[in-house]
Parts: sequence; structure tokens; C-alpha cells
Amino acid sequence: MTLIKSISGIRGTIGGKAGDNLTPLDVVKFTAAYAAFIEKYRQEKEKKIVVGRDARPSGEMIHRLVVGALNGMGFDVVDIGMATTPTTEIAVVEENAAGGIIITASHNPKHWNALKLLNSDGEFLNAEEGQQILNIAEAEDFIFSPVDELGKTISKSYLQKHIQHILSLDLVDVDAIKKANLKVAVDAVNSVGGIAVPELLYALGIKEVFKLHCSPHGNFSHNPEPLPQHLTELATLMKSSHADVGFAVDPDVDRLVIYCENGEPFGEEYTLVAVADYVLQHKPGNTVSNLSSTRALRDITEARGGKYYAAAVGEVNVVAKMKEVNAVIGGEGNGGVIYPASHYGRDALVGIALFLTYLAKSGKKVSELRASYPTYYIVKQKVELTPDMDVDAILEAVKEKFKDQEITDIDGVKIDFPDKWVHLRKSNTEPIIRIYSEAQSVEEAENIAKQIMEMIKEFK
Repeated sequence: MTLIKSISGIRGTIGGKAGDNLTPLDVVKFTAAYAAFIEKYRQEKEKKIVVGRDARPSGEMIHRLVVGALNGMGFDVVDIGMATTPTTEIAVVEENAAGGIIITASHNPKHWNALKLLNSDGEFLNAEEGQQILNIAEAEDFIFSPVDELGKTISKSYLQKHIQHILSLDLVDVDAIKKANLKVAVDAVNSVGGIAVPELLYALGIKEVFKLHCSPHGNFSHNPEPLPQHLTELATLMKSSHADVGFAVDPDVDRLVIYCENGEPFGEEYTLVAVADYVLQHKPGNTVSNLSSTRALRDITEARGGKYYAAAVGEVNVVAKMKEVNAVIGGEGNGGVIYPASHYGRDALVGIALFLTYLAKSGKKVSELRASYPTYYIVKQKVELTPDMDVDAILEAVKEKFKDQEITDIDGVKIDFPDKWVHLRKSNTEPIIRIYSEAQSVEEAENIAKQIMEMIKEFK
């Protein structure tokens, strides 16, 4: 079965049997359930929904189904066409819309697609809201509108509004970027970033942009998750073009990966670290990332006089914690930058503008900036679960064994040692326990992960 129904939306592979894959019937059912939920809690917001999509081959088909289902539920649709996830989030607020749907499967391969669901603040739904939509879909508890009450559709483009919004941010300095005369390489994996990232760069005053996979046809030229093993062409381009910095984004442009001038990866965990360091120099305050993100963010936050907070894994959880502690910057270690002065959503475009400003003002090379931060190494492991394994008992046993260390159990169990950490949590989508560990060497990180894995195996 490749249809995954979760509190954050619905995703699956295209084609096949309804209920088992992401078919037209499933798209219409879950869109209608979302519309029924939104109507119940719409309050003063206009009866309209913003819809955007990435460049996947199935995107246009699903887009038509989503728009038609929303119109059939009596909602007007603001169709912003191919658009990044953060662009769609911003459009929801600008339109005073009751919600938004982003048609994207993020970093999944091209035969996947998904519906990401937003509230009227342009933010992802929380767990309770997501569960309500799943319940409505399961019961098919929705009623379509009669002919005189059908919704209408208006098409708009929001990319330039998003770019102008970014240019207006206090910590984005276009003049400094122009004066630095930087050369930039971009790998946009043949999705909407191929339009959005170059347009932003030109607006920031970048004159030389070396484009790689920037044609938005959706037939991804490589695995769309922006990891070093998938970005070898960008590494090569950095050297041949003599670019000062390289940027790679995922298909919906909410994750940002940076490459150094020497073709070496900056490290996806360090995207947020660098941007946060720049922000904290000008606006001291608190920061937030999820439990599986690098300790380097805590280090630089405390060095700048702020306090670091950890949130459960998931963007909605990070955003909730950021609001609670009034964080000035936050995000996730997968290259997700959330800058509240802009909006509460991961935004690679905002990340690019802030990083370029920092780079220009620092006068340093990208590799020199990277060398200025603490070096940690993260190891990611997993243990397959069997039906007889009691995950709760396993987590309790781990907590007991390491009770003398700093323990966080808001999302699985994380053990913080003075010089390393390990985090284990049950996957929401697979029958596995994920084990992430970080230390100042790969060997140390692997050793603590191995110790935990051996404990888990004792429960088999």
C-alpha cells in the first residue's frame, strides 16, 4: 500500500487502486473532507482556498481535481499555479483565505504526489485538526454544493509578491549583495525552484547565475532529496564555474542546501546554523529546532546570549515551540529555515536571501564561514520492528539505563551527554525505530547508536 494518510495530509504513488494509491477518487475525497473541515472553522475568513503545486508530471491532473472538488464544495479558489510551498503559505495570508492546499510530495520521487494542508494563517494543521479531516474523509461526511452555490476560480501569480516580501525584510541587504558581486550556482531538480530561485537571485542583484536542472518539467534529473550523494553535478559545477556559493533546493523549495566555493557541501544541518548566527548577531533572542537537529544551533545561540529550545520532530511542532518561546529564528536540520519576521514556515528563498547578505557582509568565503562553526557529525540508523516488540517498553528501558543523563521524552527519547546525543523515536510512516546520534566524530556517533541498537535487539 502506497497511500499514506496522516495528520499532515495525504500522499501516495500515482495510479493503481483507489484507497491503496493516490488516485483521483482519493484526491477528491480528501479535498472535500478538508473543505468540510475548513467551512466548519472558517469564522471571518473569506470562503476561498489558495492552491499551488510543484512541477511533478502528475501535478496538473491532481491540481484540476483539487480545484474542481473545492469549487464543488462551494469554495472559491485562488489558483497560483506552479508555486513553492512558502509562496503558497504567504498567498493564503495575503488573500485572507480560509486555507491552502499545496500539491507536492516534497523530496519524494516523481511517481509520488501529495496534498499538504494549510490553515488560514498559511501554516500546517496541527495533529488534532489533521485527525478531524481524516475522520471526515473516512465517514465521507461532506455535502457538495448546488449549482447556484458552486465556487469560482481566479488565477494569480504570487512569486513576485513573495520576492518583494523577502527584499523588504530588515536583515536582507540588497546593496551589500550587489557590491559583493557574487557568482551563484543553482540546482533546482527540474521543479518550481528552477523558476523561483533564479528570479530571487536576479532581484537580489546577482548577475551571474549558473543554472543546473532549472527547467520545471518535473522529470527529476536525480533523486530529489538534496543530499550530497545526489548533488555531485552541483559539486562539479562549483569548481568549473568558479561560483562563490551554490544552492540546492527540493521540489517544493522549503529545504535549502548550501555548497562551498570549493565544491564541498556546507552541510544541510548547518544551513539553519549559519542563517541563525547572522540573525542572532542583529536580533538576539531564542532559537528552536527539532530534537534530531545538530547541537551546533544550541552552541551558537548560547554564544550570542540567547536560549535554545528543542521541539518534537515535525514543522508544526517546531512552529508551535517558536511561538511559545518567542524565537527569532528556528527550523529543522534538513535545511529548513523558519524566520518569523517573514512567516512561520520553512522557506528556502528567505534562507538564500539571509545567507547571501551574511556572506556579502562577512567578506569571507563560504568554506571559511563553515569552518567558524562547531563541527559535529550525525549518524542516522534504523531498527526494523517486529509485531512482538513493545516500543514503549524499549523506550522506558533506554530512559532507565541513561537516567543520569539529560533526558527529553516529548518525541521518543533523546539522551544528551556532555559531548554527544542520541535520539530514538518510532516512525509515523514505517514499522521502524529511527536512531539519530551526533558527536564530534563519526566513530563516537556510530558507537552510541550501536549501543542503543544492541539494547533494542535484546527485546526481540
